[in-house]
Formats: sequence, structure tokens, C-alpha cells
Amino acid sequence: MTDTLRPPQTVAATAAEAAAPQQLKRSIGVVGGTLLTLSCVTPASTLFVIVPQLFSSIGSATAMAIAIGSVLCIAVAFCYSELGTLIPSAGGEYAMVGTLAGRLAGWLVFIQSLIVVMIVPSVIALGTADYLAPVLHVDKPIAGAAVMLAATLAGLLDLRANAWITGIFLVLEVVAAGVVSVLGFAHSNPDHPSLLHGVVAGDGGAVSPVRIGAIIGALGIALFVTQGFSTAVYLSEELENPRRTVSRTVLWTLGLSSAIILIPVVAITVGAPDLQTLASGDISGMVTAWSNSAVGTFISLCIALAIINAGIVMVIQNSRVLFASARDKAWPEPVNKAFGTLGRFGSPWIATLAVGLPGAALCFVKGELLSNITGVAVTAMYLLVAIASLLSRRGHHKHASAWRMPLWPAVPALLVLVLVYIMIQLDAEPLLWTGGITAAATLYWLFYLRPRQATHWVISLPEDQQG
Repeated sequence: MTDTLRPPQTVAATAAEAAAPQQLKRSIGVVGGTLLTLSCVTPASTLFVIVPQLFSSIGSATAMAIAIGSVLCIAVAFCYSELGTLIPSAGGEYAMVGTLAGRLAGWLVFIQSLIVVMIVPSVIALGTADYLAPVLHVDKPIAGAAVMLAATLAGLLDLRANAWITGIFLVLEVVAAGVVSVLGFAHSNPDHPSLLHGVVAGDGGAVSPVRIGAIIGALGIALFVTQGFSTAVYLSEELENPRRTVSRTVLWTLGLSSAIILIPVVAITVGAPDLQTLASGDISGMVTAWSNSAVGTFISLCIALAIINAGIVMVIQNSRVLFASARDKAWPEPVNKAFGTLGRFGSPWIATLAVGLPGAALCFVKGELLSNITGVAVTAMYLLVAIASLLSRRGHHKHASAWRMPLWPAVPALLVLVLVYIMIQLDAEPLLWTGGITAAATLYWLFYLRPRQATHWVISLPEDQQG
């Protein structure tokens, strides 16, 4: 463990080091970073694609589950803010955890983040067809794959240009969420179920209470709902003055995204005419019933654009993870060279293709399974980040310049206990899938990376962030 406390190695290129890795450009500030990060949370697309799954399984307790998840994410955001300013790297979680808790821990969290970054864009993209239905009928897998391919092309562009593109789409997302909120509250059902005592529609129209175990089991997806605030950490090498902007971007994004998602969820719950309609998750149909077909079509198209926006930002974020892993020598040398190559617009173009093309293929896998696997991976990733936060004030890190969370170490310690409990309550199938992938990755670490630890998986920071 002694190697975990040494300063990360310098990776900046010089004229004398032609073979040194290339660096990303610092080109965005707090506003641009917040737009990109909030777009990666994709509040509207998450609301309209992921939340209906919760309506189906826990009914009117959905708002409660998301609220609990948001409160837990405050503690997670504190951990990300401290570690992201202490260790600002495009590697995100693996750079933070690996530097503080050792290379194997960093590798394990990298695998969880890789599961997330490869699956989440496809999960979101699969919702496109439902919201294009008013103007275009297309199969869900085909629509999702088309969105992933379009997002991949956009991800090859300059990051500043993408910040404006995603910012425009984000406005449409917020408008859609706002319209749904207004209509839902305006058509509030006087007999709507209690938000604090959840009920769900059963077989034959029967009403069943939602048990505490079901709510806890749904927290994996609830954590996934606001997960994208971690994008600020992935973008830390392209943010100006990251030791200030990373924490601000993380915390602002969490607050805004929680409000943008939770308020419409409450409005939909109280505005749904009955539990069967709520469980169906047909939000576009409810909007049409509350207003007219024109408004329903407008909202549906806004949601479709929000999904495209989500794909663009996720591809941008995820390609940076592969770029950083190549820089830190996680793969055989030809793969490292490919993933570490920057294109004419300053983006890691091969890494971008490596994220986008498999994402298009995953659109042909069952969406519910993908969502559940992602929930497990997100929970495991947050758990490892929380553990690393308990180690963030040892050695030279104790006096390093960084944003420091309040109530340390109580916050990360309590978060560890809660996340372990949530993990053991999750469904067996996604746990087995995630566990199998993690086990295979551990074997790769033992037989390939560990014997080459002098030259491979060397976690690094850009030169301008040393000291």
C-alpha cells in the first residue's frame, strides 16, 4: 500500500519526449462544464426512459426512491468533489481510487466505470423510438443504434463546439420537463396515492403496498438516475482551473439534475388518472391526455432530442476514460497507442469509435437487463470511491490543495455502510453478470498487468496539476 501515497507521475509531453502521451486542451469553464455535465445526467431522457421502469416496479414510491437516491448522492458528490480536485484526471474514478487505494482497487473501479460507460448510452438510446412514434415508426434497436452512431460522429468534434450543441439540446430537455410538471400538477388527481406510502398496480387492477425491500432494491436504478454528475471529474483535464471548477460543477449539477428529475416525477404521480396508467410509464400518452396531440408531439420530439444529446455527451465522456487508460498503459501497446491518439479536433478519435460502435451493437440487447447491470456497477463504483475518500487525507495528500468535504470521515464511512447494504439487496442476475465481468478483469490484472507493473497501469496526472 505504500506506493499508493506517492505523487502521480508526470505525463506532459516535451520536445525531447516525442513518445510521451498527448494532452487534452483546457478550453471550458464552469458554465461549459456544467452544461456538458448536466447534459450527461440527461435529466429529461433519464426521466422519460429510466424512470418509467421504476413506475412499473414500485409505483407511487418512485419519487421517494429518487429522493433517497438524491440524498445519498450528496455524500457521493462530496467524495467526487474532494477526490476530483485532489486528483484531477480524465481517468475519473480509477485515477482517484488507484492513487489513494492502490492499483488493484483502481483497476476494479475502472472495470465498473467501463461497464457503465459502455452500457448507459445504449440504455438511453433505446428510448428514442418511443418518442419518435408521433412522426416516425422505427424499431427500438434500430433507432437506438442510429442515435449511437450519430452521437459518435458528434463526439469526434471539438469539445467547445459540443458544449454549445449540448447546451441547446439541454434547454429543450428542461422545457420538456417543465411542461410535463405544469401539466401534471394542473391535472392533479384528487385521489392520487400518497407519495410517502407507496402503492403499485397489481394483477387485475388490484392495488398492493410497496414494501421497504422493494424500494431498497430499486435504489440501484435510483442512483443511476442522477449518476452523470461524475462527468465533471472525467472532464477535469479540459476544465480551466480544475481545482476550483470540478467541485462547483459536480455540486451544481447534482442539485439541478435532482430538481429537474424529481419535480416532474411528483407531477406525473399526482396527475396520473390511475395506477395502471402510472405503471405503464406512457408519459407521452399522459401529456397528450392532459393537453392535446400537438403538445404531446412537441414533448415527444424534445425527449428524442434529449436522448441524442445524452448520447453525444456520454460518448465524449466515455472516450476520455479510454484515452486516460491508454495513457496509463492499461492495455497491450498497440491498443494503448490507438486509444491515446488525438484527431485534428483534439478529440481521442479511436477511443471515441471504440465507445460508440459497441454502444450501437448493445442496442440489440434487452434494455431492462442493461439497466439492472448498470445499477449494480454504479453502486459498486460509488462504494470504491467512498472507500478511497476515507484514505484521502493521508501522507502528502493531507496538505494538498483541494476542495475538502464537510463532516469527513463520517460522510464516506456512512456511505460505505449504506452502499454495501444496497448491494446485497440487488437482483441476482445483474449481480452475476457484473461479478463475472469483474472476475475476468481481475484475472487480466493478475496475469498481465501485475507482472508488468513497472511499465503498465501507471496512474498519472497532467504536468500542470502536479504539486
